[in-house]
Amino acid sequence: MKILWLLLLVLCEAQSHAPSKPNFVLIMADDLGIGDPGCYGNTTLRTPNIDRLAKGGVKLTQHLAASPLCTPSRAAFMTGRYPIRSGMASQSRIGVFLFSASSGGLPNSEITFARLLKSQGYTTALIGKWHLGTHCHNKSDFCHHPSTHGFDYFHGIPVTNLRDCKPGEGSVFTSGIRLLVFIPLQVIAVSLVTLGALRWLGLLQVPYLVFWFLLFLAAAILCALLCFLHFFRPLNCFLMIDRDISQQPLNYDNLTQRLTADATRFIRRNAETPFLLVFSCIQVHTALFSSKDFAGKSKHGAYGDAAEEMDWGVGQILDVLEELRLANNTLVYFTSDQGAHVEEITTKGELHGGSNGIYKGGKGNNWEGGIRVPGLLRWPGVIPAGLEIHEPTSNMDIFPTVAQLAGSPLPEDRVIDGRDLMPLLQGRSQRSDHEFLFHYCNFYLNAVRWHPRNSTSVWKAFLFTPNFTPEGANGCFPTHVCFCHGHFVTRHHPPLLFDLSKDPRERSPVTPNTEPRYWEILGAMQEAAESHTRTVHNVPNQLSFGNILWKPWLQMCCSLSPGLSCQCPHGEQGRGRSP
Repeated sequence: MKILWLLLLVLCEAQSHAPSKPNFVLIMADDLGIGDPGCYGNTTLRTPNIDRLAKGGVKLTQHLAASPLCTPSRAAFMTGRYPIRSGMASQSRIGVFLFSASSGGLPNSEITFARLLKSQGYTTALIGKWHLGTHCHNKSDFCHHPSTHGFDYFHGIPVTNLRDCKPGEGSVFTSGIRLLVFIPLQVIAVSLVTLGALRWLGLLQVPYLVFWFLLFLAAAILCALLCFLHFFRPLNCFLMIDRDISQQPLNYDNLTQRLTADATRFIRRNAETPFLLVFSCIQVHTALFSSKDFAGKSKHGAYGDAAEEMDWGVGQILDVLEELRLANNTLVYFTSDQGAHVEEITTKGELHGGSNGIYKGGKGNNWEGGIRVPGLLRWPGVIPAGLEIHEPTSNMDIFPTVAQLAGSPLPEDRVIDGRDLMPLLQGRSQRSDHEFLFHYCNFYLNAVRWHPRNSTSVWKAFLFTPNFTPEGANGCFPTHVCFCHGHFVTRHHPPLLFDLSKDPRERSPVTPNTEPRYWEILGAMQEAAESHTRTVHNVPNQLSFGNILWKPWLQMCCSLSPGLSCQCPHGEQGRGRSP
């Protein structure tokens, strides 16, 4: 009997010293360039809290977004899979969701890290930007909503921050409106003139009813356009708490402070249990905004103000972790969904996009400036402090890393493209598990990256490159973002090859005259691309024209009162569930 009691005491003692499941705080900025944080070389933009993460943890210098656009990049981050596998890669020009009342989104068949962690007893929250869809068939199904994908709590915007949401900032829909409205109006006008001329010449007898019908159709299109533009701002720009609208239209006053305060409240409420917090910053996507405490304080105008306020929010989260003595049991990750948007320049010539440092290109293309993003991870006592890793890594790697640390097995019924980062972060491995990485421009395989075993070279082969305009520019300024097919790109036969280990600026393509193994290298990369392509299967296109259109029956609205405006009656923390 005494032996049995001794065994029980030993087991209890062992259990009391067993490591508890770590917490996770995953912070994703929006459109922050790798050249913006101080820890990546910026000397004029103040980011002390982001730099604090680098000093206390690991800095990844070749951390890559799986896509250079918001929606597909975030889908890959959440699932650990290339966005083409989930149908989150557009085959048309528009590569992201622009309306809350669209029917496309992250399919329910996809498994997010939030869903895996929830099954392991974690409390989960997403605060900030979602941009992966809301509804499928009606306003009550919430088939793409964060709550359907494993998040117990959601407070933020379902789509993205848009210039249209801030009076006086212009519209991102100019070209789309021209395509959908002005072109039909031009067709109607040409038809009216043609029919009138034929009737006047006596070559065709056209009933007056046809003329009146065409005039009525033109008037109806114009009326619909004016009504849409008048009501658009409150319809598409709102905050949600869980599945309810808490503020419509969106109010930018102290928005970063409000969301940050909610993030710290979530941590405080769940300090005694394992939790996952995804703090998906709305900044620094345009329209830019900042509170009076930060407005006009930076050296980089409205962009710098917004970036420095975002850094303050990161600091608030780190402070509460330290205050509650949770820092040593919390893995904190900081990144951006893609590179800075270099084409973001106002009509007054103000730069509203960030810096991609030495790298070419930016958001919307797969030059290094569009996909190389900050990658910082801190976990005191588990991950060494002050370490820099120069191996290729991906935002898809967070999925298997988090799952492994939480004790969740990975799904076995699908390809997981991410790789567990812990061996690399802890020095147990000196090489990235990514020998090859594939860079998609929306639906289209754009480039292949190869880091050969036992080699310091990092080869990158472009199958096509965007046509920057105007000539000599570093982006596609007339279209505001680079497109991925047709006359907007130049195809390369053979592919354009760079050695990033020697030419990270991608200025000097390798040729057979400068690299004896040129054809051998391209052959290996082509074989890898073909092997990868065989693992990609046809799935429903979530970004098809039918799925991205605005659908009135999916439009959420908290009030039908004049002005279509409302505020949560109990304040933004008073509605919905609060784990």
